[in-house]
Amino acid sequence: MADIRSLFVTRLYRAPLAELGTAPDPAELAESCYSIAEDDDAGNEWCEENDYPGYTSYASLTDLPWRFPIFGDLVALIDKHVAAFAEDLGFDLGDRELKLEDIWINILPEGGTHGSHIHPHSVISGTTYVAMPEGASALKLEDPRLPMLMAAPTRRRDVREELKSFIYEKPAVGDILLWESWLRHEVPMNMAEEERISVSFNYKWE
Repeated sequence: MADIRSLFVTRLYRAPLAELGTAPDPAELAESCYSIAEDDDAGNEWCEENDYPGYTSYASLTDLPWRFPIFGDLVALIDKHVAAFAEDLGFDLGDRELKLEDIWINILPEGGTHGSHIHPHSVISGTTYVAMPEGASALKLEDPRLPMLMAAPTRRRDVREELKSFIYEKPAVGDILLWESWLRHEVPMNMAEEERISVSFNYKWE
Protein backbone atom coordinates (compact mmCIF):
# COMPACT_ATOMS: atom_id res chain seq x y z
CA MET A 1 0.00 0.00 0.00
CA ALA A 2 1.30 3.45 -0.91
CA ASP A 3 2.53 5.64 1.96
CA ILE A 4 1.38 9.23 1.33
CA ARG A 5 2.06 11.79 4.04
CA SER A 6 1.65 15.55 4.48
CA LEU A 7 5.02 17.28 4.90
CA PHE A 8 6.10 20.81 5.85
CA VAL A 9 2.81 21.79 7.43
CA THR A 10 1.65 25.43 7.65
CA ARG A 11 -0.15 25.99 10.95
CA LEU A 12 -3.05 28.39 11.55
CA TYR A 13 -4.17 29.11 15.12
CA ARG A 14 -7.79 30.11 15.74
CA ALA A 15 -9.47 30.51 19.13
CA PRO A 16 -11.88 32.74 20.99
CA LEU A 17 -9.89 35.39 22.84
CA ALA A 18 -11.84 34.53 25.98
CA GLU A 19 -10.58 30.94 25.94
CA LEU A 20 -7.48 31.99 27.90
CA GLY A 21 -8.85 34.81 30.05
CA THR A 22 -11.31 37.66 30.27
CA ALA A 23 -11.58 39.37 26.88
CA PRO A 24 -12.42 43.06 26.39
CA ASP A 25 -16.04 43.73 25.49
CA PRO A 26 -16.18 43.99 21.66
CA ALA A 27 -18.55 46.97 21.75
CA GLU A 28 -16.24 48.84 24.13
CA LEU A 29 -13.22 47.93 22.01
CA ALA A 30 -14.98 49.12 18.85
CA GLU A 31 -15.87 52.41 20.54
CA SER A 32 -12.21 52.84 21.53
CA CYS A 33 -11.09 52.15 17.96
CA TYR A 34 -13.44 54.79 16.58
CA SER A 35 -12.39 57.31 19.23
CA ILE A 36 -8.71 56.76 18.45
CA ALA A 37 -9.34 57.02 14.70
CA GLU A 38 -11.22 60.29 15.13
CA ASP A 39 -8.36 61.90 17.07
CA ASP A 40 -5.46 60.45 15.07
CA ASP A 41 -4.73 63.27 12.62
CA ALA A 42 -1.37 61.81 11.58
CA GLY A 43 -2.90 58.42 10.88
CA ASN A 44 -5.75 59.86 8.85
CA GLU A 45 -3.34 61.99 6.85
CA TRP A 46 -1.19 58.94 6.13
CA CYS A 47 -4.24 56.97 4.96
CA GLU A 48 -5.29 59.80 2.67
CA GLU A 49 -1.80 60.30 1.23
CA ASN A 50 -1.37 56.58 0.58
CA ASP A 51 -4.90 55.91 -0.73
CA TYR A 52 -5.49 53.51 2.15
CA PRO A 53 -9.20 52.65 2.41
CA GLY A 54 -10.70 53.47 5.77
CA TYR A 55 -8.32 53.88 8.69
CA THR A 56 -5.23 52.21 10.14
CA SER A 57 -3.06 53.33 13.03
CA TYR A 58 -0.12 51.29 11.69
CA ALA A 59 1.87 54.31 10.52
CA SER A 60 1.00 56.69 13.35
CA LEU A 61 0.45 55.17 16.81
CA THR A 62 3.07 52.82 18.24
CA ASP A 63 1.99 52.77 21.89
CA LEU A 64 -1.68 51.76 21.99
CA PRO A 65 -1.28 49.52 25.08
CA TRP A 66 0.35 52.39 26.98
CA ARG A 67 -2.17 55.05 25.89
CA PHE A 68 -5.36 53.03 26.32
CA PRO A 69 -5.86 50.50 29.17
CA ILE A 70 -8.26 48.39 27.10
CA PHE A 71 -5.41 47.67 24.67
CA GLY A 72 -3.11 46.82 27.56
CA ASP A 73 -5.65 44.22 28.70
CA LEU A 74 -5.95 42.95 25.14
CA VAL A 75 -2.19 42.50 24.75
CA ALA A 76 -1.97 40.58 28.04
CA LEU A 77 -4.46 38.10 26.59
CA ILE A 78 -2.84 37.98 23.14
CA ASP A 79 0.48 37.14 24.85
CA LYS A 80 -1.10 33.94 26.22
CA HIS A 81 -2.40 32.86 22.82
CA VAL A 82 0.95 33.57 21.15
CA ALA A 83 2.70 31.47 23.81
CA ALA A 84 0.28 28.59 23.14
CA PHE A 85 0.86 28.83 19.39
CA ALA A 86 4.65 28.99 19.82
CA GLU A 87 4.44 25.81 21.88
CA ASP A 88 2.42 24.09 19.15
CA LEU A 89 5.01 25.18 16.57
CA GLY A 90 7.77 23.61 18.62
CA PHE A 91 9.86 26.76 18.74
CA ASP A 92 13.11 26.51 20.72
CA LEU A 93 13.34 30.10 21.96
CA GLY A 94 16.46 29.55 24.09
CA ASP A 95 17.11 32.45 26.44
CA ARG A 96 15.06 34.82 24.27
CA GLU A 97 11.31 35.28 24.07
CA LEU A 98 8.55 36.36 21.74
CA LYS A 99 7.59 39.98 22.43
CA LEU A 100 4.99 42.28 20.97
CA GLU A 101 6.60 44.35 18.22
CA ASP A 102 3.64 46.43 17.11
CA ILE A 103 -0.15 46.50 17.31
CA TRP A 104 -2.54 48.57 15.23
CA ILE A 105 -6.20 49.23 14.44
CA ASN A 106 -7.83 48.53 11.06
CA ILE A 107 -11.20 50.01 10.10
CA LEU A 108 -12.17 48.82 6.62
CA PRO A 109 -15.23 50.40 4.96
CA GLU A 110 -17.47 48.92 2.29
CA GLY A 111 -15.39 48.29 -0.84
CA GLY A 112 -12.09 48.45 1.05
CA THR A 113 -9.36 45.86 0.57
CA HIS A 114 -5.93 45.14 1.97
CA GLY A 115 -3.59 43.67 -0.66
CA SER A 116 -1.51 40.52 -0.41
CA HIS A 117 1.52 40.88 1.89
CA ILE A 118 3.78 39.30 4.50
CA HIS A 119 5.25 40.73 7.71
CA PRO A 120 9.06 40.73 7.32
CA HIS A 121 11.32 40.55 10.39
CA SER A 122 8.51 39.24 12.64
CA VAL A 123 7.93 35.67 13.85
CA ILE A 124 4.21 35.44 14.60
CA SER A 125 1.54 37.77 13.26
CA GLY A 126 -2.16 37.81 13.89
CA THR A 127 -5.45 39.62 14.16
CA THR A 128 -8.33 39.75 16.57
CA TYR A 129 -11.76 40.73 15.30
CA VAL A 130 -13.81 43.54 16.80
CA ALA A 131 -16.64 43.97 14.25
CA MET A 132 -17.49 41.53 11.46
CA PRO A 133 -20.83 42.52 9.91
CA GLU A 134 -22.62 40.16 7.55
CA GLY A 135 -20.69 40.14 4.27
CA ALA A 136 -17.40 41.30 5.80
CA SER A 137 -14.24 39.92 4.24
CA ALA A 138 -12.68 36.67 5.33
CA LEU A 139 -8.91 36.47 5.70
CA LYS A 140 -7.36 34.99 2.54
CA LEU A 141 -4.26 32.86 3.15
CA GLU A 142 -1.96 31.76 0.32
CA ASP A 143 -0.08 28.47 0.00
CA PRO A 144 3.58 29.54 0.49
CA ARG A 145 4.66 27.06 -2.21
CA LEU A 146 2.51 28.72 -4.86
CA PRO A 147 5.37 30.55 -6.69
CA MET A 148 7.20 27.21 -7.09
CA LEU A 149 4.35 25.11 -8.47
CA MET A 150 5.35 26.13 -12.00
CA ALA A 151 3.62 23.83 -14.52
CA ALA A 152 1.32 22.09 -12.02
CA PRO A 153 -2.35 21.93 -13.04
CA THR A 154 -4.93 23.72 -10.95
CA ARG A 155 -6.65 21.65 -8.28
CA ARG A 156 -10.29 20.59 -8.22
CA ARG A 157 -12.67 22.83 -6.28
CA ASP A 158 -13.55 19.96 -3.94
CA VAL A 159 -9.93 19.12 -3.04
CA ARG A 160 -9.33 18.66 0.68
CA GLU A 161 -8.31 21.76 2.61
CA GLU A 162 -4.63 20.91 3.04
CA LEU A 163 -4.19 20.89 -0.77
CA LYS A 164 -5.97 24.15 -1.58
CA SER A 165 -3.93 27.05 -2.96
CA PHE A 166 -5.95 29.59 -0.99
CA ILE A 167 -7.84 29.33 2.28
CA TYR A 168 -10.58 31.81 3.19
CA GLU A 169 -10.88 31.93 6.98
CA LYS A 170 -14.03 33.70 8.18
CA PRO A 171 -13.51 34.68 11.83
CA ALA A 172 -16.19 35.74 14.28
CA VAL A 173 -16.15 38.73 16.62
CA GLY A 174 -13.93 37.90 19.56
CA ASP A 175 -11.78 35.40 17.63
CA ILE A 176 -8.02 35.56 17.36
CA LEU A 177 -6.10 34.20 14.36
CA LEU A 178 -2.33 33.60 14.48
CA TRP A 179 0.08 32.52 11.75
CA GLU A 180 3.81 32.60 11.06
CA SER A 181 4.76 36.00 9.68
CA TRP A 182 6.13 34.67 6.39
CA LEU A 183 2.67 33.43 5.36
CA ARG A 184 1.26 35.64 2.61
CA HIS A 185 -2.26 36.88 3.29
CA GLU A 186 -4.75 39.55 2.27
CA VAL A 187 -8.18 40.95 3.03
CA PRO A 188 -10.45 40.80 -0.05
CA MET A 189 -13.01 43.49 -0.72
CA ASN A 190 -15.37 44.20 2.16
CA MET A 191 -18.84 43.61 0.74
CA ALA A 192 -20.64 44.64 3.93
CA GLU A 193 -22.29 48.04 4.17
CA GLU A 194 -20.86 48.42 7.68
CA GLU A 195 -17.22 48.73 8.61
CA ARG A 196 -15.04 45.72 9.41
CA ILE A 197 -12.90 46.40 12.51
CA SER A 198 -9.88 44.40 13.55
CA VAL A 199 -6.73 44.78 15.61
CA SER A 200 -3.55 43.31 14.11
CA PHE A 201 -0.14 42.71 15.65
CA ASN A 202 3.36 41.28 15.19
CA TYR A 203 5.62 39.43 17.63
CA LYS A 204 9.41 39.38 17.32
CA TRP A 205 12.03 37.08 18.84
CA GLU A 206 14.45 38.88 21.14
